[in-house]
Amino acid sequence: MRLIVDSTTAASRAVLMNELETDDGHAFELDRPLFLAVGDQIGFEDGDLVVSRASGERLRPADSWATRCRLGYRPPAATA
Repeated sequence: MRLIVDSTTAASRAVLMNELETDDGHAFELDRPLFLAVGDQIGFEDGDLVVSRASGERLRPADSWATRCRLGYRPPAATA
């Protein structure tokens, strides 16, 4: 399931997640799995993952960033 991390799109069903990946190949890996309930929203604030519960509660789960290579990815050419 693809999760949209934009702070406005609510989870359409309950999900147990342990990582997120952005379109540019960065991965957000959680120290432990996180349960998202229907209506929860996820986003980033100041480089941290933030979960906004439907109840209004806000969580900042423990995390770490990692960069992954993707097939077909070519880094920009160096300029002199």
